[in-house]
Amino acid sequence: MPDVDGFAPGTPSWVDLASPDLDASAAFYGAMFGWQCSEAAEDDSAGGYRMFYMRDRAVAGMGPAQGGMPPFWTTYVSVDDADATVGQVKDAGGAVFMEPMDVLDVGRMAVLADSGGAAFAIWQPRRHKGAMIVREPGALTWNELASRDPDGAKAFYGTVFGWEPETAAMSDIEYTMFKLPGGESHVGGMLTMGETYPPEVPAHWMTYFHVAGCAASTAQAKDLGASVMVDCQTIDMGVFSTITDPQGAAVSLFQPTT
Repeated sequence: MPDVDGFAPGTPSWVDLASPDLDASAAFYGAMFGWQCSEAAEDDSAGGYRMFYMRDRAVAGMGPAQGGMPPFWTTYVSVDDADATVGQVKDAGGAVFMEPMDVLDVGRMAVLADSGGAAFAIWQPRRHKGAMIVREPGALTWNELASRDPDGAKAFYGTVFGWEPETAAMSDIEYTMFKLPGGESHVGGMLTMGETYPPEVPAHWMTYFHVAGCAASTAQAKDLGASVMVDCQTIDMGVFSTITDPQGAAVSLFQPTT
């Protein structure tokens, strides 16, 4: 897909990693995807935040894990007004983990949870619009909600972002695709957390990165110290696997059929 320079409001636009060892994570994802990683600002004005690049274009971010939190990837949804969106989240039964705050001069963000407890973030772009490459090997390709209350999630994201759900059978499960109002392209997906998910696993958003070959990339990840949670599975649209990187953050790899 061509490089992108912005996202419509209501579209997942960015992902970043919270890691306890930024250098180790930079080495792992650099080897996996060919990413280059920026150095943290010397004055620590960005709190140690670093950027991953392909072709000198930003594709993801990374910052230090805070307060003993486990490593994880966060999905950001682009919005016109972060403060107004936080109000909508509260009205729809969601929670606020971090109230809206300015991030230097690059944007404004908040960290939230939907009505089922799945954490996500919103991004009101200023200088930074989001990922500048998507849906090609090494880049962000999909964002997926795993929910224990799919009907509640449909209502929540419809209220907050106007997402329109389309639910149908996919492979051997029921799967929901979300569209923006009047849109033709899907902006995200949702599956129901069934018996295969241990009860202690919370609802969550999963980040998928595009790979040229799922089997080869999964084997490479394992060689680099990752653990395989879900080995390569074939679905209607391609082949995916889910790994935990060497620091423990879960992420999925996706080889599309087309």
